[in-house]
Amino acid sequence: MGDMSDYFSCDNCSNKDFKRVYNFYVRFHGVNFSDDLIYDKMTEEKYECTQCKKTFSKHDIEAGLSAIRSKRR
Repeated sequence: MGDMSDYFSCDNCSNKDFKRVYNFYVRFHGVNFSDDLIYDKMTEEKYECTQCKKTFSKHDIEAGLSAIRSKRR
């Protein structure tokens, strides 16, 4: 049996090309030993369809690839 490739594609326009988009933010939270807020620098990674601009999370992409694997078994 030869190699076969199935691509994750946008469910809106069926495009298979994406670009990585980052969001940077600061998350504040309290701690029980101080009245001061502590913060964490966070980065959120998303993927944007190059055709229709719909965004997908990493989880969305992994779920789509998992569905493709299940379909081929």
